[in-house]
Amino acid sequence: MAATLNPIPFWFLRHGETDWNAQMLSQGRTDIPLNAVGIAQARRAARTLAGIGGIASIVASPLTRARVTAEIAAEALGLPVAFDDELQEVNFGEQEGQPMGDWYDDWIAGDYTPAGAETFAGLLARAVAAVNRATTRPGPVLIVAHGALFRAMRLAFGHEPNVRTPNALPIHCVPPADGGRVWEVTPAALAPEA
Repeated sequence: MAATLNPIPFWFLRHGETDWNAQMLSQGRTDIPLNAVGIAQARRAARTLAGIGGIASIVASPLTRARVTAEIAAEALGLPVAFDDELQEVNFGEQEGQPMGDWYDDWIAGDYTPAGAETFAGLLARAVAAVNRATTRPGPVLIVAHGALFRAMRLAFGHEPNVRTPNALPIHCVPPADGGRVWEVTPAALAPEA
């Protein structure tokens, strides 16, 4: 891996559910809004993050589903949201709007890239650079972005990348204390339903 992460802990939050998530369709850069479930998920994540406390900055993807999730969290935390275009979801090209398939492993391995899509290696480099920019802000930082982007981050953390990230579940990402390569990636216990 060419780029490495700043050894700075941060929180990651994937956006709440959209209709395309519920239908198991690849979204990519298609700007699909949160559905009612997604808004409720974002509110619950915001309560969870407020209960954790201490978050000092929020940086988000500008795509609507991430922007709205970040704004809901920001309201609960009393913070502004900064946006970074490089936190946008991967461009899935011809796969956008199509059912999620078994091509992810080949895409992650670099053996297949859908026509018009971004390579996994390109996503990885972009994601690491964006997270490194975000973690130079006052911390702890909350990064609100997307599922495929977090697959790339999982690889940067030294974990198996092809694992689905739940919608609107805050995840604490902590660099290895022993100077090793594998980060701790720990989901928060969600606040009770409102």
